[in-house]
Amino acid sequence: MEHKISRRKFIGNISAFGLATSLPLLTQFSNANDLKSPSNKIKIGLIGVGDRGKKLLLHLLNIEGIQVIAVCDNYGPHYNRAKELTNNKARAYKDYRNLLENKDLDAVVIATPLHEHAHITIDCLNAGLHVFCEKSMAKTVKDCEAMVDASKSNGKILQIGHQRMFDPKYHKALEMIKSKQLGSINQIRAYWHRNGNWRRRVPSPDLERKINWRMYREYSLGLMTELASHHLQVANWVYGEAPVAVSGFGSINHWEDGREVFDNVNLVYKYPNGKHLIYDSMISNKHYGMEVQVMGNTGTIEMESGNYYLEKPPPAPGILQLISDIEKDVFEVVPIGGASWIPETANKKKPENYYQKEKDTPSSNTLQFIAFASFIRENKLDNEYLREGYNASVAAILGDQAMMENRVIDIPDNIRL
Repeated sequence: MEHKISRRKFIGNISAFGLATSLPLLTQFSNANDLKSPSNKIKIGLIGVGDRGKKLLLHLLNIEGIQVIAVCDNYGPHYNRAKELTNNKARAYKDYRNLLENKDLDAVVIATPLHEHAHITIDCLNAGLHVFCEKSMAKTVKDCEAMVDASKSNGKILQIGHQRMFDPKYHKALEMIKSKQLGSINQIRAYWHRNGNWRRRVPSPDLERKINWRMYREYSLGLMTELASHHLQVANWVYGEAPVAVSGFGSINHWEDGREVFDNVNLVYKYPNGKHLIYDSMISNKHYGMEVQVMGNTGTIEMESGNYYLEKPPPAPGILQLISDIEKDVFEVVPIGGASWIPETANKKKPENYYQKEKDTPSSNTLQFIAFASFIRENKLDNEYLREGYNASVAAILGDQAMMENRVIDIPDNIRL
C-alpha cells in the first residue's frame, strides 16, 4: 500500500515537476483555497469491490482528506473483503439503493461491471451525490448521453476513471507535443497486448456470467471498453479532437471457449484533417505489451514508456569526422551498380527518456482521486474531464459497432462533446 499523501504534498510535488503553468488539466484545482488543509473529509461510498474496485479502495483509504464510510457489493466474497479492508469502519451494503439512503455521503465511486454503470450513476446523481465512475462510461451511446444529462441537470460532478489524464509523464509528453517538438503530428499508433484467457475462477456454474461478465456482450464490449477506451482518450487528448469515423476488424481466433467478445481487434480511427489513430489489441501474445506512439515528422514519443526519438538525431563526433573525410575526397570512387533502392528499416538508435519519475510522485490513480475531492470541495463542474471520458467511451462503443457490422461508422457532431 502506497504512502499516505495529503493534498498539500500533492501540490508540492506538482511544483517540483515544473508543470504549474503549462499543464492546466493537472493543476487547475490547485488554487489558493486548495492549499489550505481541509477542515473536513470528503465522505465517499464505493460501489463494486471486485478486482478494480479493490485497487481503487486501497488508493482511497490512503488519501488524506478522503474518508470511505460505505462499501457495497452484491457478491458475498467481495462484500466481506470490502468490510475487512476498511477494518469494518465503513458501513457495508449489498444493494446500492440502500447505500443511497446514507445522508452522510458526499460522493460515490462506481467500479461495477460496465452494464451497470449508467443506471447506478444516474441514480446516484439524482440522489444529490457527486460520482466518480470507472471507464468506460457505459455500454451504449444513449446511456453515455443520459449520464452526461444527469450530471448537468443535477449540478453534480461526474468524473470518469481515465487516470492517464493525471499522469505527469503524459502531461510532459503533451507539453512537448504542443510545443511542436515532434513537428506535425498526423498519426498515432497504439496497442495493448496481453497473453491470457482473461477468465476468473468460478466457484459454481451459476456464477459464470456474474464473475466473467467481460466475456459476454450483454455486459461488456470486451477489449474496446475495458482497454481501448484508455488509449482513445489519450489520442483525443493529443489531437485535441474526437474522431469522426472508424472502421476495423475483430475476431475470436484463439480463446474459442464460449466467449462472445473479440480476443483480437484492429481498427483505424479517422480524425479531422486526415489524422489517424491505428489501434490494435489482443490477449494471446504480450511481446509488445502496451504503448502509445505519437509520430511527428521530426520525432516520436512513446507515452507509456517515456521514450523520445528524433527523426534526425545530431551526429556523433565520429560521424562528423567521417562527413569531413567524405568532403575531402579521401575515399576511393565506388562503381555504381546493384540495387537502386534500400528498404526502410526501423530506427535502431537508443531513445532518450523525456521524463524521470520523482521518488515521492503519487500514482495517477491517487492523483485522480485528489482531483475529484478538490472538485467536490469547490463544487466545480469540470466539463473538460467529462468531455474526455464521454468522447473516449463513444469512440470505443462505435469501434466495436464498426467491427460487428463490418463497415465504416461515421461519428456525427451531435454525439461528440
